[in-house]
Amino acid sequence: MQITDVRVRKIAKEGKMKAVVSITLDDEFVVHDIKVIEGEKGMFIAMPSKKASDGEYRDIAHPINSVTREQLQNTILEAYEKALEEPEEASL
Repeated sequence: MQITDVRVRKIAKEGKMKAVVSITLDDEFVVHDIKVIEGEKGMFIAMPSKKASDGEYRDIAHPINSVTREQLQNTILEAYEKALEEPEEASL
């Protein structure tokens, strides 16, 4: 599995969530709504989730092992850091 595209949408307002990311896997499958979050121990990603009837949030897409999670997180955080270096788009 290769991450073939990463799209970063930076969040302008203050808060812990810094960006929302979409990734494409093998140019064939897309996962939207991965969140880049600033935590007490640094930046991390949160996979897309939805609220269950018991009030808990459950991931609707996620890696099943720590190696894959680390690969996703490293790739996404690198893309986020690059996006921070890009100038903001001027609105008309």
